[in-house]
Amino acid sequence: FLTGHGVVPMAVVTLKRGAFDFFEKPFNDNQLVDRVEEALAQSRQAGANAAVQARLASLSAREREVLELILAGKLNKVIADQLGISMRTVEVHRANIFDKMQVKTAVELAGLLK
Repeated sequence: FLTGHGVVPMAVVTLKRGAFDFFEKPFNDNQLVDRVEEALAQSRQAGANAAVQARLASLSAREREVLELILAGKLNKVIADQLGISMRTVEVHRANIFDKMQVKTAVELAGLLK
């Protein structure tokens, strides 16, 4: 938000309504550009986080269980034994998780969810 006559109550209201920052004229051009770049970066990150959350929400309850065990570093055999399912079922869940989360490896999956 940019104004020529800023006061604290105005700044509080504008920030509560979603302004990223509050500048009073005169302002430093470089500082303004830096803050705009920060706002854009934050917006991109928020969009990326929302996309990951949407992908997580698309997982079934069983896929989420398998996901937690994958992230814990468990092997397919251990996951199968722990959940009382076949290794083939674990492999199917794992493939579905990787597909829905748009990753190719468990390392990539862990990095996405850190």
